[in-house]
Amino acid sequence: MIDVLVAGGGPAGLATAIRAALAGLESVVVEPRDAPVDKACGEGVMPTGVAALRALGVGVQGRELQGIRYLDREHRAEARFREGTGLGVRRTVLHTALHRRAREVGVRIIDGRIGGVRQDAHSVTAGGLTARWLIAADGLHSPLRRRLGLDLPARGPGRYGLRRHYQCTPWTDLVEVHWSRNGEAYVTPVGHDLVGVAVLSHSRQGYDAHLAGFPALSAALRGPYASTVRGAGPLRQRVRRRVAGRVLLVGDAAGYVDALTGEGIALALATAGAAVRCLLAGQPQDYERAWTALTRRHRLLTGALLTASRTPGTARLIVPAAARMPSVFAAAVHALQ
Repeated sequence: MIDVLVAGGGPAGLATAIRAALAGLESVVVEPRDAPVDKACGEGVMPTGVAALRALGVGVQGRELQGIRYLDREHRAEARFREGTGLGVRRTVLHTALHRRAREVGVRIIDGRIGGVRQDAHSVTAGGLTARWLIAADGLHSPLRRRLGLDLPARGPGRYGLRRHYQCTPWTDLVEVHWSRNGEAYVTPVGHDLVGVAVLSHSRQGYDAHLAGFPALSAALRGPYASTVRGAGPLRQRVRRRVAGRVLLVGDAAGYVDALTGEGIALALATAGAAVRCLLAGQPQDYERAWTALTRRHRLLTGALLTASRTPGTARLIVPAAARMPSVFAAAVHALQ
């Protein structure tokens, strides 16, 4: 019998399978899309995520990131990472590296989809395969989560993200977050002549219309487009719980607040590790508590920033406040790294 069956071959699913294989468990990933898989994301990996990739034996090339900078039309605040460096890396490059490492450690990757799930006290059957455990790592709008009845209704209007790459030399070794009254724009260096720019907002207008709200940034993006626009949303996903019998939810499938603090990959890797540790200990029910502890700071800070940015009157105060209190801003960045 398979030890760990993973639904979804994105970063969270592959990281889970790699960790399980390194622990001596037979791991099988079911994924319908050909590698590498691209998606709309900021493409900045925090220092803890870089360390987690290294622990998995995943080697990946990108641009070193030294910290985070907030900007609006008149103010700026920046903080350097205190421990290690981050990494700006194309999603496709990261996925290729994880996919290669999974193959190296003996993970079997099957082309297919997971449909219904049947489970008893000893096993779970899904997609025509039977395993001791099933990891649902099938993304933000997880079909498995929905089938298991673990979704909760949304609260308030959703936020959406759009991303495009530009062929130009990065002008900083920081992730830049440009703030406006109606949303944010993230600039992440991902190559020696490539930057990714993601825009986040409650509005569903097109990418160029979003970017027009950041005239200084638009002027700096002189290079040609290097990718098509990709989108994702609504970003907020509320989840009833992350353990359902012999099924554990990992990565975005386990619930999501927002991309505002840029921790998606780092948290996906951390929760993947926690899930495998709980399975190895024979205590899958402990994963809920582990997930809550690992994501607490992210959820609290992201929630506070979202609340502040929800209205133009408070949104315009975020960057000036960070600039006036650099030690507080630095502490927040350090807490998230």
